[in-house]
Amino acid sequence: MSAWSRLLDPEVHRHLIADEGEVVIDEVRKHPMAIAGWVAGLVVCIVVVASMPLAGAGWWVLLVLGLAGAGTCLYKIQAAHMDRFVITNMRVFRVTGIFSQHLATMPIQRILDIAVHKPLVGRLLGYGHFVFESAAQDQGLRDVRWVGRPDERDLTIQRVIQRSGVRRSMAVSHPVPHGGRTRSSPGSPDPERGADGT
Repeated sequence: MSAWSRLLDPEVHRHLIADEGEVVIDEVRKHPMAIAGWVAGLVVCIVVVASMPLAGAGWWVLLVLGLAGAGTCLYKIQAAHMDRFVITNMRVFRVTGIFSQHLATMPIQRILDIAVHKPLVGRLLGYGHFVFESAAQDQGLRDVRWVGRPDERDLTIQRVIQRSGVRRSMAVSHPVPHGGRTRSSPGSPDPERGADGT
């Protein structure tokens, strides 16, 4: 791809570990509500520029304000477009930035908990915010906002964690204590007794 096209698309596939079999399970774009305010601002800027003939000698003030505001709104809209949260079979990662790009990644094994916050408007329009708790708080991945279909995305991550065997391995390495001892499986000898159970 050309350098120009890289300013228009984050090219998520470039960050995959293809030779290790990593594949994208879900690529999450920001919900449209993330840019609703900036789109409204862009419309206002267009109205401001269109009203220049009514300003007389001060038309250039409206032109400068309208173009500056429109440029800011377009930048924020493109920044939201370039912000992608990606779920793969090995990890989750987030790509942000237009001119300079930032990549934050977290292996599936390090995800301890996911909190899903859905405000009232989010429940009505179908978006929410993720808060990740991990073994190390990865900057850029702790808070992922404006996630569309948050319940569905949460279940997708839970399935990836389950399929990776992380929870099963944690259950084996951290058995539930029972009476101060590790609980023995049915039919196995008690370690404090002999093989015959005496």
